[in-house]
Amino acid sequence: MRTSSNPVFRDLPAASAGGYATFDSSERGGYAGAPQARTESDRRPMTIDDVVTKTATTLAVLVAAGAVTWASGLYALALPAALVGFVLALVVTFKKVVSPPLILAYAAVEGVFLGGVSGIFNDRFSGIVVQAVVGTAGVFGGMLVVYKTGAIRVTPKLTKWIIGALIGVVSLMLVNLLASFFVDGGLGLRDGGALAIIFSLVCIGIAAFSFLLDFDAADQAIRAGAPARYAWYIAFGLTVTLVWLYLEILRLLSYFRE
Repeated sequence: MRTSSNPVFRDLPAASAGGYATFDSSERGGYAGAPQARTESDRRPMTIDDVVTKTATTLAVLVAAGAVTWASGLYALALPAALVGFVLALVVTFKKVVSPPLILAYAAVEGVFLGGVSGIFNDRFSGIVVQAVVGTAGVFGGMLVVYKTGAIRVTPKLTKWIIGALIGVVSLMLVNLLASFFVDGGLGLRDGGALAIIFSLVCIGIAAFSFLLDFDAADQAIRAGAPARYAWYIAFGLTVTLVWLYLEILRLLSYFRE
């Protein structure tokens, strides 16, 4: 089984057979590890339609919460929402049972955070949010095309490379944050200079390639015949990556508007 860059996907079953995933919902294997069936979503194997529906629902909640926060001007809620969202993300990731209410709660809180951050950026750089949204959608759509056409195949080597790169950039972010407490601007990774631009481009690249791993994890779960409720896990993982990508694009665009 290939491992996704999203930790939540570790709990998803893998297809018993190897090979390149096709996102073909007609290919479903058995899922011997599933709990005893209790509801329709427990009994019915997951399909691509389930993934699309749950992801759309999660993003709709996020966008709605963000729009309300932005329209109300309650930008001060961004910081507490970020903290609550981080805690909810950890709970969803390590919780053994799929919990749609928790995932939707995460989406709502993250929407408040993004609404506040977007409002702040747009007040300073008019129109930047629209540009960031278009850029995020473009990257997501482009990577989906790349995945479905097989232009870049998800291999164990690629997976290890992306996970290693992800760990690297997160570590650098933490070091930069700690350094900023002692040195103005920290390591210079977020000060808008040349190094900051390069770092944001690297982060955007890693986030984009992470979509390939996420698509593959979803495909593997479908091929393994995972219960339909696991589509909520997929939706959560894709939302986490989309939020990160959007923030990095927003930050990068702001560097060129200084």
